[in-house]
Amino acid sequence: MKATGAKTRRIALISLFAVLSTVLDSIVAPGLSSGVWYGWVFVMSPITGILLGPKDGFIATLISVMVGHSLVFRETVYEYIFTIGAPVGSLISGLVFRGDRGKVLIYYTFMLSSYFITQVSRSLPLWGMWDVYFAYIVLWVVVVLDGVRMPGFEVKTRNLFALCAFLGLEADILFRIFVLVPCRAYEHFYSLTPEALALLWAVPAPLITPIKVALSVLVAATIGPPIMGILKESGLFPLDRLKEDSVD
Repeated sequence: MKATGAKTRRIALISLFAVLSTVLDSIVAPGLSSGVWYGWVFVMSPITGILLGPKDGFIATLISVMVGHSLVFRETVYEYIFTIGAPVGSLISGLVFRGDRGKVLIYYTFMLSSYFITQVSRSLPLWGMWDVYFAYIVLWVVVVLDGVRMPGFEVKTRNLFALCAFLGLEADILFRIFVLVPCRAYEHFYSLTPEALALLWAVPAPLITPIKVALSVLVAATIGPPIMGILKESGLFPLDRLKEDSVD
């Protein structure tokens, strides 16, 4: 009975967050349609990964973007591939929140290495990915601090939510860049020349995308902790359930 109840709660949470994210993914941002995200799912994807965990967060966000993209079709069918970055971002946010920063570092390092060994990347403006580079630096700092953290040192919940959201969203962006550049989607999907890609790389994505990231980080830091508190009081917070199961 206990296992059945836990499974029911898990399905209910995944369904709830998937519905909320589907609604957001179906809303195309007026005036902010350029950049990585066309809908508003980026506001919810980090929170989903943090609160549900890496696996369930990935599932909930994957469902939402597949359904949302079907309800409000984007410019091309290729968006179904690029939008997998959103559930990847949820997964990364969940890993950061649970302290698995080493895995996140491996992901970032692999994605960035794949980008820089691709020949066309040398002709793209360096500032086009300035926020990703900043996220990588922040991640390294966090990993180092994890190893030397002093006893009694504790990060405020709001700041932790902000960190998880930031690294998760940038991981989402990295996935899309991986598809576009190392996998050569710019050529195979859109028939773009390196020169045309360089123009798109210069503006407006380096401006609009970081604004969206900042907005999502603010939302996560503001409403994430209260939602987590509600889930904890209701006995629905997955991380607490795992701890209880391990004790039993």
